[in-house]
Amino acid sequence: MKDNGIYRQLCEAKQQNQKLLAVLIDPDKVNSKVVEELVRYATQAAVDFIFVGGSLVMNNQAEHWITAIKQQCRIPVILFPGSIFQLALNADAVFFLSLISGRNPDLLIGQHVLAAPLLFQSNLEVLPTGYMIIDGGKPTTVSYISNSAPIPADKPQIALCTAMAAQLLGMKIIYLDSGSGATHTVSEEMVSAVSSHVHLPLIVGGGIRTPQQATALCRAGADLLVVGNALEKSPKLLFQIAEAVKTFNS
Repeated sequence: MKDNGIYRQLCEAKQQNQKLLAVLIDPDKVNSKVVEELVRYATQAAVDFIFVGGSLVMNNQAEHWITAIKQQCRIPVILFPGSIFQLALNADAVFFLSLISGRNPDLLIGQHVLAAPLLFQSNLEVLPTGYMIIDGGKPTTVSYISNSAPIPADKPQIALCTAMAAQLLGMKIIYLDSGSGATHTVSEEMVSAVSSHVHLPLIVGGGIRTPQQATALCRAGADLLVVGNALEKSPKLLFQIAEAVKTFNS
C-alpha cells in the first residue's frame, strides 16, 4: 500500500478551488477500439483521472483494460470496484468504498475486511471513500446489486448528515452518485449542502450529459466530476464538458 499522490492532488485542487474531471470506463461495455478512442480523447481533453470499474463486472477484464490504458497515456488510473472480485492491482489507486447511504453491512465493512490484507500488500493508494447512491430518476444496477435504496433526490439534508458522519468516522472522500444512465444528476442543492459543511474532496457522478450541468455542479461545490455513460453514445461530448470545467477554473 503506497502513497501515489492521488489524494494530495485532490486536496490541493480543493484548496485552490480548481475543479477536476474523470472519465469512467466500465470494463463490461468496452472493446479495444472504444478504450483506445476514449483514452485518446481523455488525453487531448487533459482529463485528470480515469476510473475503471462498475457495479456488475461480468468478464473480470479490469486488469486487462488498465494495462491497455497505461500503455497509451500517463493519466492516473483509479479502480472503482463493485466488489472484492473486481480488484486490479495494476491501477494507481483504489476507492475503498463504504456504501454509507445504505444499510447493507457487507458493503459498509464486510467486503473491506476481505480486501484489506490484499490491499496492504499492494502498491495501490487506498482512498477511504464514503459512497452515496442518490436517486437519479430510474432504478440502477448499483441499487439492485447493493440491495440499497438510494437517498431521495429532494432530501439534501439526509445526504448532508450522512456525509457529516463519514467525515467524523475518518473517511477522506465523499462520492455522490446518481448511477450509470441516470435520468438526472445529483441536484445542485444537494451538492451545495454537502460541500458547504463537509470539508472533504467531493466527487459527483451520474447523469452528467451537458457542459451546462458540469458548470452548475462545479459552482455548487463539486470538486471532481465523473462522466461515463454519456460518452458511450457521444464520446466527443468529453471535450465540451472538459472545456466547461476549464472555463470554470480560469
